[in-house]
Amino acid sequence: MNKQKRLEIFERLSAAIPDPETELNYSSTFELLIAVILSAQATDKGVNIATDKLFPVANTPEAIYALGEDGLKTYIKTIGLFNTKGANIIKTCKMLIDLHNSEVPEDRAALEALPGVGRKTANVVLNTAFGHPTMAVDTHIFRVSNRTKLAPGKNVLEVEKNLLKFIPKQYLIPAHHLLILHGRYTCMARKPRCGACCIYDLCEFKDKTE
Repeated sequence: MNKQKRLEIFERLSAAIPDPETELNYSSTFELLIAVILSAQATDKGVNIATDKLFPVANTPEAIYALGEDGLKTYIKTIGLFNTKGANIIKTCKMLIDLHNSEVPEDRAALEALPGVGRKTANVVLNTAFGHPTMAVDTHIFRVSNRTKLAPGKNVLEVEKNLLKFIPKQYLIPAHHLLILHGRYTCMARKPRCGACCIYDLCEFKDKTE
């Protein structure tokens, strides 16, 4: 995989996915943060079903904190690990109120200090809400990066570093969602849709399907 091939991959993905955006529903940076915390080991569709009911009722740190853990859990109980996520979200809301004037910080260290927020969640918020050139490597991005040989790596952090190194600069911000959506709908885990793939001839996957 060389520099020219990587450039053409992102040119084609951009043409195929002209509006690369998260599929989580949100209308503020805080709502995005909560949705991403809930999305760990859950589908965006499942999270949206829960937050479409939660956010009209409570969509600020103060409002969700006022619900308390039990109140919050009534809205998120359909999502996996809802007990842990609920506890973390309440603690995060308290920290945002006490330490950040109820605003989501535009800072990696401050974000990762929030309960329930790891490196991947921080990367999503920094990229999607604040336009930082970060890569949140989920299962889709990890698979696509290794399968295509775009930025192979043995673990999530290695893939993240390789992507930031190899992605053409002009695509660093949209690359996160371009790769997620390509992995979710075309380069799927069990049966990739190689015959419908816009980068079929550029991909270095050895076991391509028709």
